[in-house]
Formats: sequence, structure tokens, C-alpha cells
Amino acid sequence: MAHATVLAIVMALLLIVNVECCGRLWQRNIILLAGQSNMVGEGGVNGSLIWDGLVPPESQPNPNILRLNPELQWEVAREPLHQGISAPCGVGPGLPFANSILQHGQTIGLVPCAFVQTSIDDWQRGTSNYTRALTRAWAAVGQGGGVFRALLWYQGEADSNDEARAESYKGKLVQFFNDLRNDLLSPYLPIIQVALATGGNPKYKETVREAQLNTGLPNVFCVDAETLNVTIQNDNLKVHLDTRSQVKLGKALANVFLNDALV
Repeated sequence: MAHATVLAIVMALLLIVNVECCGRLWQRNIILLAGQSNMVGEGGVNGSLIWDGLVPPESQPNPNILRLNPELQWEVAREPLHQGISAPCGVGPGLPFANSILQHGQTIGLVPCAFVQTSIDDWQRGTSNYTRALTRAWAAVGQGGGVFRALLWYQGEADSNDEARAESYKGKLVQFFNDLRNDLLSPYLPIIQVALATGGNPKYKETVREAQLNTGLPNVFCVDAETLNVTIQNDNLKVHLDTRSQVKLGKALANVFLNDALV
């Protein structure tokens, strides 16, 4: 906890120095992406866990849309956005989101941090996923400056198979959101999360969805994915959004960002 706080303070001071030296505000808008496989993006990933390589028009690269790669360097963002971060991966919501919000003269910096098959316990402060996300977030600021604009969060399938996990989900989700905001020194960071489209046990999935739809936190918004299409992959399980649904989700997240969450 202390290490995370010190890291956050140091990187915030670095950002202030960079902004003052250049005499202007940075135009790079940093968007964090976290959660599990549907945020990683498995659109176009088949039953053999191989991506078909098809990139929809809404996910085409743009020189003003960057991603922080595994080496913590900025590069032009391309599908799969989580390449080298998690696997398997294909088309996700990140690039459709970024292409929808991009405005003239701006740069969007996407920071992919999601990891497949992770539960909410795997995202609590002090875990490897939490620490990696925090490190990547501050590295994004250190690589040329920028402003944290939003967290896109899609997770919960792993917690919908078990009654105890589902019942404790809301408290742990709220704790994660509060801790991340504190460690990013952004107490009102817009968080746009996705209510589950799929899950294990239908009853427990509804418990998780209820938690997602009603966190009670300020500046936390929710996009409902329940009506989106999913694909059949290994073991005949329908758990992942297909490519068109990922595009729709990205646009829905962008709509919330532009109309409700933009600060």
C-alpha cells in the first residue's frame, strides 16, 4: 500500500513538472482498460483459441490512437489491443471506443491491463494484476505526459459460478474502484463498467449484475451487455462477445464517455 502511494505521488509530480516546462496542457487522454477476457477481447477467436485476423472498420488503426505496449512504450494501437498482455486475444472494445471519441488535435492513449479468467479477488490492491495496472498507468503518464480520463472495466464472469463469490462481489468491486482512484490520485476518475452478458450460474450472474448496476459510487457508469451476441468456443461454452458485439460495446462505452462521463 505504501509503495503504491509513493509511486503515485512521484509520478504525479513528474506530470506537473512536464506540464509546467512545456507551458501548456497535455492533449493525450489516457484510458485504462481492465477486467477479464471480454475486455481483453476475444472477438474472432475460434474454438482453437486462434484469432481469425479480421479487423472491422471501427477498429482500424489511427496514428492519433496509441497503446502502451508490454515494454511500457507508446505505439500505434492495433488489434489485438492486448497482444503481449494477455492471451488468447482478438477484437475487443478498446479501439472502437477510441475511434468513436477521437477529436481533432487530440491523442488517445490506451493502456490495456485486462487479463483472462481473473476474479474480483485477483484485482484487489496488492495483487499482481492490480500492481501491474497501477504501474502501467503511471508509466503511461511518464512516457510523454497525459491525463487519466477514464477506466473501462469488464469483469465478473469468474465470480458468477459461486454463491459466496457473487454475494461478496459488490463490496470487493467498490473497494477496487476506490483503491484505484486513490492510487491514481484521481478521486473522481470516470469509471465505465459493463454489466455481464454471460456467466456461470444464472442466479449468481444476476447477483453480480445487480452489484455492477448499483455500486452507489459517484461518477461510475454502467453499460449493459446482456443483449449482445456471444460465440461458442471451447467446451461449447458461450462466454465471449463476438466481433460485432465488441464493436457495439465499444461504441456504447464511447457514448457514455462523451455524454455522461467526460470531465
